[in-house]
Amino acid sequence: MMNALWVSKTGLSAQDTQLATISNNLANVATVGFKRDRVNFEDLLYQIRRQPGAQSSENNQLPSGLQIGTGVRVVSTQKEFTEGSLQVTDNSLDVAINGRGFFEVLQPDGTTAYTRNGQFHLSRDGEVVNGDGLVIQPAITVPAGTRSLTIGKDGTVSVVLPGSAAAQQIGQITTTDFINPAGLEAIGGNLFLETTASGSPTNGTPGLDGLGTLVQGSLENSNVEVVEELVNMITTQRAYEMNAKVISTSDQMLGYITQNL
Repeated sequence: MMNALWVSKTGLSAQDTQLATISNNLANVATVGFKRDRVNFEDLLYQIRRQPGAQSSENNQLPSGLQIGTGVRVVSTQKEFTEGSLQVTDNSLDVAINGRGFFEVLQPDGTTAYTRNGQFHLSRDGEVVNGDGLVIQPAITVPAGTRSLTIGKDGTVSVVLPGSAAAQQIGQITTTDFINPAGLEAIGGNLFLETTASGSPTNGTPGLDGLGTLVQGSLENSNVEVVEELVNMITTQRAYEMNAKVISTSDQMLGYITQNL
């Protein structure tokens, strides 16, 4: 009975983590470029009281053993990089990646971060930046007085300046991909950092070498499915209640023993 108390305690802790993850997913259902998290569980060590395959006699073996589990734990949370739906905004500085890849932005400490959020703006110097003012890489500066700005599927950025009818190319937006995007480190602000688990970044032209194309005037919505998260929430709640019930039952059994023996 004491073992049951501790096993159920691990179940309560694991389901609490699951609920926190679901809560974060639902909180970011409207966050541009957000990727949902999934909790991965694994069972804990087993107490082997009878080894499977051990000799029960000189000529016989046990077909199965006696193994008592000690609970569950959360082994990892994993980002799911499935694509979200595209929302048309008709804003010339809104860019979505249709396929694999990330935009690069330069952080204040000089390191590079990666994002799927293509909701860009112009700084006071005309540089293309994200919502936190981080400059997109490679840097692109839009001339003052630009009449129109066009971003091609391959990332080519061109503008039409006053007094000119012809478009002029001013830069190229490149995208970056990783062998294992799930290994990236999420740091908030829709940003990710490279890790040893993600592999080295591969930079290239959108639409080539497996990289997705760019779609101007659109944004990638969060890939959170509200109905799926609500179903997961119900399942988590029931699992939590069942583990709490085991603790209650074990407590009643211990109480019966102490009062009647």
